[in-house]
Amino acid sequence: MSTFIKIKALRQSLSSSEAKLADFTLNSANEIRNLSSNELAIAVGVSQSSVVKFSQKLGYKGFPAFKLAVIDALNGEPFEPKPQGKITRSDTIEQLSEKLISNQHAVLNETKDLNETAAFERAVALIKGSKRILICGEDDSGLIAKGFSHKLQQLGIPAIAELNHAVLLPYVKTFDNNDLIIAITESGCTPNIVNVIKHAKQNNCNVISLTKYGSNPVANSAHVQLYTIADEKSARLQSILTRTAQDFVIDMLFMSLTQSIR
Repeated sequence: MSTFIKIKALRQSLSSSEAKLADFTLNSANEIRNLSSNELAIAVGVSQSSVVKFSQKLGYKGFPAFKLAVIDALNGEPFEPKPQGKITRSDTIEQLSEKLISNQHAVLNETKDLNETAAFERAVALIKGSKRILICGEDDSGLIAKGFSHKLQQLGIPAIAELNHAVLLPYVKTFDNNDLIIAITESGCTPNIVNVIKHAKQNNCNVISLTKYGSNPVANSAHVQLYTIADEKSARLQSILTRTAQDFVIDMLFMSLTQSIR
């Protein structure tokens, strides 16, 4: 997974010092090639310990490993056109169309890069090997859950999506290690979904999560973690991009399943 994709996915959850380092890395990555951790700290205006902690938060042992990952990303990162500006109230229909397509294209590519092939393979194996499958989500994620359950049913896979928490919880309590929960929640912190996962884990039930990248209660409890990215400050566009990313992951699972089922 590209270091730049990791940083973009975690950007909103970073501290002030970490955010400065993230922005410097994304905007001036080439400069990092020739900097020590102390020199990077001075350039950004943070402490050297912040550089080390930032590197570790991204999953690297320290700054040297982070620096090598940045260099690898620079050497192997294909050019991707940036989204064509923020959507504004003065945009014409044509401008809205171009900007929406550009933003969705960026989110699809970044979501693809967030998810390892091995994670998709493990998810497919769990889905195929489960006796019962329950897909849960709320609000927009609930609609994604419903759509995925219908797709799995088309393949003859026993999956349902239940959006009523009062019905959902008693049903989950009957699950065991032959069953599977697929939890879809952008934040990974939705209280009802977290509660469902808690009971699923108590019964040794398998869990696949689809959340934003990074540490969160749902992903931390899952056997397989799949991720989406929708780093957008506009609430309206955020909702669209989150749904775009979730649909992409679900469609990848569905297509992988159709290829593996004979």
